[in-house]
Amino acid sequence: MTKSLETKKENKMGTMSVNKLLLSMSVPMMISMLVQALYNIVDSMFVAQISENALTAVSLAFPAQNLMIAVATGTGVGINALLSRSLGEKNYERVNKTAGNAVFLALCSFIVFAVLGGLLSRQFFLLQTDITEIVDYGTEYFQICSVFSFGLFGQITFERLLQSTGKTIYTMITQGIGAIINIIFDPILIFGLLGFPKMGVAGAAAATVFGQIVAFILAVIINHVKNHEIKLSVKQMKPNLKLIKEIYSVGLPSIIMASIGSVMTFGMNKILIAFSSTATAVFGVYFKLQSFVFMPVFGLNNGMVPIIAFNYGAKKPDRITKTLKLSIMYAVIIMFVGFVVFMAIPDKLLAIFEASDYMLKIGEPALRIISTSFLLAGYAIVCSSMFQALGHGMLSLYVSVIRQLVVLLPVAFLLSLTDNLDYVWIAFPIAEIVSFVFSSIFLRHIYKKEIKPLKPAD
Repeated sequence: MTKSLETKKENKMGTMSVNKLLLSMSVPMMISMLVQALYNIVDSMFVAQISENALTAVSLAFPAQNLMIAVATGTGVGINALLSRSLGEKNYERVNKTAGNAVFLALCSFIVFAVLGGLLSRQFFLLQTDITEIVDYGTEYFQICSVFSFGLFGQITFERLLQSTGKTIYTMITQGIGAIINIIFDPILIFGLLGFPKMGVAGAAAATVFGQIVAFILAVIINHVKNHEIKLSVKQMKPNLKLIKEIYSVGLPSIIMASIGSVMTFGMNKILIAFSSTATAVFGVYFKLQSFVFMPVFGLNNGMVPIIAFNYGAKKPDRITKTLKLSIMYAVIIMFVGFVVFMAIPDKLLAIFEASDYMLKIGEPALRIISTSFLLAGYAIVCSSMFQALGHGMLSLYVSVIRQLVVLLPVAFLLSLTDNLDYVWIAFPIAEIVSFVFSSIFLRHIYKKEIKPLKPAD
């Protein structure tokens, strides 16, 4: 029975129409990503109704929040790789030990960030600004997010256990419910509706962690009820250094790559706040808005990667090439739509966040200038996922480092010396052009060396 199911899956991956296969695997993930993007926007939308300083504080908290997510998801990549491989080898003892160590690592990560967030939040915000109200708001917000981050680490870890055994539909459910709870409780806790206390910025943080905790509990229950391939026990949670090393041999590059975004955002915040706190708020708003454009492309990539990896193993270069071309086409279309929206109605997008006249004045050209980078970004994102699918994660890391740290930050700093804020935003399309060039060079190298020489299996 199991063998028959595995054969059926192999036939589907290797024989189904590539376009139909790509869409069937990507669309559910794209929907899940869009829900995540929606809750990010709603969160900031309600915070903006408190004040612009409150919105700036949440924007300044983003690098630290992103670092937590980077550690959780990067570790999850390593867990996925080791657990799925162990399942394929039918080594169920290692499957259970890997799952147990995954829970152990989630607990360790939570403790580290809870301690650091609880003790150093104020210092983190003081590094970025000396505006007392922003520091107070930011400290209050991030202390709650970090001290109660067991929901975040638990949710992501148990969702990865479901993904590792192929039960991805359930992760869409847990993510969706967590996001919906956050959206519902944001206005209730921020403004004190339905008899709840008025918590302000702290309410936004409380709604976020509440959604994560509910999603975490739900993921645990679903794993217990539906994920029979994994048997979790306290005994299996005993740390195994060999397994932990294997998990991070795969996961660490992913953590580093995701963390680069935190470094870039922190650096940009430092550059922008020298102009005004409003400039930082605009950057934070841009990040929330662009997630609505980028998240569907990331969902598309999640569907593309297993197709390319499978057909590479099956020695079917034509299907790899077709999958890549279709993915680039869809990504470019999504990004072009985002570009058109940002160019056409930047004032309407900023109005979602209660933008002041000054915020509109500097925000409209910012969104228009940055959005020109969308035209090339879709191609580069798909290429990066292609590299990872074929086991070349370091190439993705190189492109990410070059784009964000070697080009974007230095160029933005140099342009800031002109004292013209509009020029700073030009660093984004410049960085994307460089990313496009390097992605093309790496893609051409991989195609000639690894894809083109493949001979179809008989």
